[in-house]
Amino acid sequence: MTPATSLSADVVIVGGAVMGSSTAYHLLADSGFKGRVIVVEKDPTYQLSASALSAASIRQQYSSAVNIRISLYGIRFLRGIGDHLAVDGERPEIGLKEGGYLYCATEAGAPVLRENQALQSAEGADILFLQPDELKSRFPWLNVEDLAAGTWGRSGEGWFDGWGLLQAFRRKARSLGAEYVKGEVAEVERDGDTIVAVRLKDGTRIACGALVNCAGSGGRALAAKAGLDIPVQAKRRYVFTFACKEAVEGCPLLIDTSGAYVRPEGEGHFICGASPEADLDSDWFDEDPSSQEIDHSFFEEFIWPSLAHRVPAFEAIKPGRAWSGPYDMCLLDHNAIIGQAGAFKNFYLCNGFSGHGLQQAPAIGRGLAELIVHGGYRTLDLSELGYARVLANRPLLERNVI
Repeated sequence: MTPATSLSADVVIVGGAVMGSSTAYHLLADSGFKGRVIVVEKDPTYQLSASALSAASIRQQYSSAVNIRISLYGIRFLRGIGDHLAVDGERPEIGLKEGGYLYCATEAGAPVLRENQALQSAEGADILFLQPDELKSRFPWLNVEDLAAGTWGRSGEGWFDGWGLLQAFRRKARSLGAEYVKGEVAEVERDGDTIVAVRLKDGTRIACGALVNCAGSGGRALAAKAGLDIPVQAKRRYVFTFACKEAVEGCPLLIDTSGAYVRPEGEGHFICGASPEADLDSDWFDEDPSSQEIDHSFFEEFIWPSLAHRVPAFEAIKPGRAWSGPYDMCLLDHNAIIGQAGAFKNFYLCNGFSGHGLQQAPAIGRGLAELIVHGGYRTLDLSELGYARVLANRPLLERNVI
């Protein structure tokens, strides 16, 4: 019998998608960190990763200051990604398109949009509050008959290649010395309030100075192995595509009053989706093939009619491919849970991004690295997103949930 492998690292990160790789990169790029980083990833193809299956966008239109600040840093990072993540002179390209988000509101929702826009502008985000006539002037193809207002990101919002961002973080982290190990955590060893090691299903034991939970759809299960319960559940989300012959010039990422969204994906092509009602919101299970099945009736009966009402050009379309993926929902308040895991001295959480993960990865990876290396946040205080609010059952209010 071959003896089990034994490894050790100053920091073990479980989950090598965009959050895990961003954290690995920021750790190794920090001049105060001289240790070893091992990233454990159960599927290096990332076939079922939210990072690879997401609609990949970034917005400043949040109602909480901490989320706005995270995304303001995120857009600056994405704009300069070639400088940040170049390896051997090769600069990554993620096709960032700052087409903006457009939130539409009826009379009932307009005051909330105005209040949110005031906060966003105060934080430095370039968001405009538009009356119906201004909306029609800027977007002639938009049906504004039942709208009272809209908010649009003139800059700093848009979409990009999420797969490209994941690979850029991963490649840069590896170039700085991060070691990626294929495997799945079977056991977390602890000594009181300290994590000692993780043991993989193949028997490999990795002793760790610190453990970071970036396990995505497996985040709750990993926390449970350490005896910690986090209110995170992977939900199933669909992304649908279609082609439209009629021109929809300058289309932003549009959020309809129904909750359906749509954005361009190349000339004459679009992707779209929506969050289902809570009683129809199915859980996602990595090992269950049925999680990958597509409910096309959701597109035909809800998304398409909603979008065709808002954009009459979408009444005549040609549906294309569709896919499903995991959406790691924080059941408490739809905000991520970041930082030290309760009383644990060396266990850090990075879970429950509720669809915001790709855009928040630059700031969250940086913040976690600062917390681990320096013992506290240095550039952006993320404590509002900490586990303490879970223990106190104190949700962080975020009105702009998609």
